[in-house]
Amino acid sequence: MSHSTVPRTDTEAEAKENPPAAHGGATGATKKPPAEKLSLRLRLRRDRVLLLMTLPAVLLVLLFNYVPILGNVVAFQEYDPYISDNGVVSILHSPWVGLENFQRIFEDSAFWNSVQNTLVLFFLQLVLYFPIPILLALLINSVVRPRVRAISQAVLYLPHFFSWVLVVAVFQQLFGGAGLLSQVLRDHGYDGLSLMTDPETFKFLVTAQSVWKDAGWGIIVFLAALASVSPDLYEAAAMDGANRWRRMWHVTLPALRPVIALLLVLRVGDALTVGFEQILLQRDMVGPDAAEVLDTFVWWNGVRNQDFGYAAAAGLVKGVISLGLVLIANKVAHLMGEQGVYKK
Repeated sequence: MSHSTVPRTDTEAEAKENPPAAHGGATGATKKPPAEKLSLRLRLRRDRVLLLMTLPAVLLVLLFNYVPILGNVVAFQEYDPYISDNGVVSILHSPWVGLENFQRIFEDSAFWNSVQNTLVLFFLQLVLYFPIPILLALLINSVVRPRVRAISQAVLYLPHFFSWVLVVAVFQQLFGGAGLLSQVLRDHGYDGLSLMTDPETFKFLVTAQSVWKDAGWGIIVFLAALASVSPDLYEAAAMDGANRWRRMWHVTLPALRPVIALLLVLRVGDALTVGFEQILLQRDMVGPDAAEVLDTFVWWNGVRNQDFGYAAAAGLVKGVISLGLVLIANKVAHLMGEQGVYKK
């Protein structure tokens, strides 16, 4: 029995199962071997179901977003779509002009006027429109009754489903020459006015239309971020003596900061896109000097004037500048400690 291989006690059993490390003493823990990295073939096999599910979406993105990018080659041509019924054949047989279209753009005063109008509208919407969904989300989140909160959110979200034709028609009925505001002024002995045809107030009017139509859409994003904030943080702040404003400043706004940074980066990337359909519907009311933006400039020269190479060059310049703005804004977000569109 003295030569039995069975351990006599639990301590001996544990010592046999977990022998001491070579250099770490009797109590030293053995290190686990690092997890073996799966090969690409094994990962594809493991995730084949997810890959098949995302394949249709990837194909649609490639077909409608990336394949048309190849058409930017017409920016370096005097493109003639009537050479052939096949667009690819027309591109192959159109004469090359090099950078001539870009030279025409930088010498065109109408192009720089559209750039100026685009940037003015962007800064107005950034200052007047961007903070409003944040403020409305904070206001709705502070409402105690869930029913009132749901009704308020639905009412604010409803205009998002209206087309721009309907939005412009509503503003025309309110602020046009024969609109409600002009009629009220005439009834009280004043001259009527038409804000819809005033070049000086046009940019503010366009910003007001964007706020009324799309502020409810932005509320959803911020309310979703607020829903992820733990109630324990508010309770702890209240126990420390923080009032409602202090809790909003030290708990709510820090929770919204990553979302605000991400949306701000994306908004900066869209700086040169300020609503093609909205502006096009009202362009003739105030004239191109006040209403021409880059998108309508590209449409007018490409579709109306049939100068496709020139319009493609303008669109390509806009795309390159927008990409640069996204990269710069994302870098600023990284310096502020936020993730931005992508991680470092």
